[in-house]
Amino acid sequence: MSTEEKPAAPRSLAEALRGRDDASLAALLRSRPDLVTPVPTDLTQLATRAGTRASVVRALERLDRFTLQTAQALAVAADPAPYAELLALMAGDDADPAVTAALPRALAGLREQALVWGGDDRLRLVRTARELLAPSARHPSPTGLGPTVREAAAGMSPGRVQEILAAVGLASTHDSVSAVAALAALFADRRRMAGVLAGLPEESRQVLDRLVWGPPYGQVTHDPAPHLRRLLERGLLLPTAPGTVVLPREAALHLRGGRAHRAPEPLPPAVEAAAAHPPRVVDATAAGQALTALATVEELLKDWDEGGPAVLRAGGLSVRDLKRTAAALDVPEPVAAFWAELAYAAGLLASDGEADERYAATPAYDEWRELPTAERWARLAGAWLTATRAPGLVGGRDAKDRTLSALGPGLDRSAAPEVRRRVLGLLARLPEGSAPDEGSLLARLDWERPPRGDRRERADDDPRTLLARWTLSEAELLGITGRGALSAPGRALTGAPEAPAPGAEGTGAGDSGAGDAGAGASGTGASGGGAGARGGAGGAGGAGGRGSARSGARGPVAAGAHHPAPADGQPPEPGAPAGPGDKLPVHHRTPPVTAPPTAAERAAAAARAARLLAPLLPEPLDHVLLQADLTAVAPGPLERPLADVLGVLADVESKGGATVYRFTPGSVRRALDSGRTAADLHAFLAAHSRTPVPQPLTYLIDDVARRHGRLRVGAASAYVRCDDDALLSEILADKRAAPLGLRRLAPTVLAAQADPGALLEGLRSMGFAPAAESAAGDVLITRADARRTPPRTPPEPVPDGPPVPDDVLLAAAVRAVRAGDLAATAPRKPAADGSGAATGPGELPRTGAAETLATVQAAVLTGGTLWIGYVNAEGAASQRVIAPVGVEGGFVTAYDHTADEVRTYPLHRITGVAELADEVP
Repeated sequence: MSTEEKPAAPRSLAEALRGRDDASLAALLRSRPDLVTPVPTDLTQLATRAGTRASVVRALERLDRFTLQTAQALAVAADPAPYAELLALMAGDDADPAVTAALPRALAGLREQALVWGGDDRLRLVRTARELLAPSARHPSPTGLGPTVREAAAGMSPGRVQEILAAVGLASTHDSVSAVAALAALFADRRRMAGVLAGLPEESRQVLDRLVWGPPYGQVTHDPAPHLRRLLERGLLLPTAPGTVVLPREAALHLRGGRAHRAPEPLPPAVEAAAAHPPRVVDATAAGQALTALATVEELLKDWDEGGPAVLRAGGLSVRDLKRTAAALDVPEPVAAFWAELAYAAGLLASDGEADERYAATPAYDEWRELPTAERWARLAGAWLTATRAPGLVGGRDAKDRTLSALGPGLDRSAAPEVRRRVLGLLARLPEGSAPDEGSLLARLDWERPPRGDRRERADDDPRTLLARWTLSEAELLGITGRGALSAPGRALTGAPEAPAPGAEGTGAGDSGAGDAGAGASGTGASGGGAGARGGAGGAGGAGGRGSARSGARGPVAAGAHHPAPADGQPPEPGAPAGPGDKLPVHHRTPPVTAPPTAAERAAAAARAARLLAPLLPEPLDHVLLQADLTAVAPGPLERPLADVLGVLADVESKGGATVYRFTPGSVRRALDSGRTAADLHAFLAAHSRTPVPQPLTYLIDDVARRHGRLRVGAASAYVRCDDDALLSEILADKRAAPLGLRRLAPTVLAAQADPGALLEGLRSMGFAPAAESAAGDVLITRADARRTPPRTPPEPVPDGPPVPDDVLLAAAVRAVRAGDLAATAPRKPAADGSGAATGPGELPRTGAAETLATVQAAVLTGGTLWIGYVNAEGAASQRVIAPVGVEGGFVTAYDHTADEVRTYPLHRITGVAELADEVP
């Protein structure tokens, strides 16, 4: 028989945390990063912070459905509850084997996140979580259960309680407390409760059937019907307010077969494939769409080269400008909003910041255009993947009922990057070339992160559901997917592993709830959370070895008593305990919470995606096909210099597999305005056309060039000069020139009241080809890319709470918390004079300057360890455990167990000292 003393059960969450090892604490801080900002001073403060309402709400919102159902079941169980009671609430009377196998994992996830603590015989839900999840009249529980008999009968008269006891065949008692307890015991007894229900008429049973799965409240009149009166007489319906009755929790559980939930969901639903395509077809389709995406973004910014639409006073594009942009791009307005938002997220588009603020391309756009085609796509796709702006919201209304505009405020959704990566991650788990069934994909996401309130009837309006739908459509527009299936470049962009072989299960091991990288963001058992796989915090407690020994001695359960957790869907090992225990034996087996990829990881993934996309793209062409109808056909993507010149010389008439350009007098004039001569244009077309230059095109260029520049416009306010005074007379005689306010100053000069820009446009609309000139009389050359904003940085994503800490920060945080807890809990000697330096929990020691100096000097001579209070230069107070090695010049040099290093402290910043009591071996 073992003589080892059984460790005492933890009495609080703080004590339960002290029993954890460093890896388990690191897992807690990783799954709930808000707890580490700022780093808690000790484990008591960590436990307090973990129980605050904001932190608990955030943790509950990141649980998967089954883990949340487990927490909800604990909220309606006794406090504390044994593991057997929780298992009965989840698995029911029929002991569902799937629920039985998955429950230890879910409970381990709740323990890991410090939402549940205590041994398997005394499971306790954190008080704040119980208050949030327990049923009440104002906030019904998602389980549909009502109050217990004791809670519902709290306002009933003693006589009425005794009447109920008599109606169900129980002996009367001397007080209401024992009477209520007897009634609750009756309802919880399966055999006796069946006898109570057996005598009810069918109408009464139908009433119970309507209330059993919730809501448990109903309305009755002052003179209820006979079948309702029978329920009231037997206490199966208890009054809670005038005219309102409730089905007691114990009675509802009997009618449900012991289940707290109608349909527990221990395993995530599988993502099913709706269609399968050859991988080569998927990649080719995605590559074609990637080219279309690049061309669309370039066309959008080219239209805004000379100054885009004005910025609204509140920010963003007006509805009219969005419609114009959609018409110019020949796409629906939501798609036009997506392309504008994509260019903005990539840093290619911004407002110019001028008084008359307008949107324009940024200098980064010119750099982006010079990149290879595949790299340009990778930059766009990477910007979309990390952006928090949701273009799908454009046209909706905000909380103040204001319309949400493209490029305007109010479009950021911090969950967008996570949802995009999760959707693409689920696509990556399908066999190569398989397109998912949208319903099953959304059901999987809904299981991993249930909507608030767990009301599935609102799932279609859930923000994450909308983001997932938008992700599928936007990924197709970008060429990340092709025909609904994830392409090879898209798979590389997400950092996903190679696709499973055809015929493999759609989501592989991830569908069982373990090994699911995306769900790991929730930090639950199904979603990962262990720090062991990531290295944890490591170390020996950070307090010179003292912390580790102390925490190990206080652990509630010996490490050797644990059995490995069963794999999902498998029965537990023989001899394994009924529950997972409080030392989290499974947290080393579950995957860690996956932090968003770093900038270096994103850059490496984008480079790999670009390498995979490059062979799928056609080589740029250096020629076009000129036709006699003043059009040119580009049978594929053109080389950058050729595309730039042709984009100025001609207008795009149609796009698709081949792009058709049309030459017009206006487009030729635009080329002449850019500084080219007619001879330059003839030579350019002859060099880049596989067909002879048509005669109509030659005549068009020569005719526009002959008239180009005969009129010169300058600034007077504005003037027009021309060597041909007959031409000026013709302009004056034209009625269309009246708005320009022209008058003749000399035979060859006209003055105008309009500014030079308006004068140029007015004359061009009349069919003339004027040229702008400088004050020196030189022709001003205009270029299409002349308007650029000052250098702009892409918009910063809006973070979804504190970032997940890395391993280095976790190790330092765990070490600091351990050492701080050692300083706060170390036993201290009472002061010799009886006044005592010992203080209350969390308070700093207080001693005089002389006493502080004498105590420190004595510790140097004896090699003792001291507990000190210290205030740094910023005024932050802390407790520390130090071993002084020298005192000189008003400074004490000591080994600081809190920082695990030798430090020097000014004596005037030490608030007080106390000797630590000798430790008991």
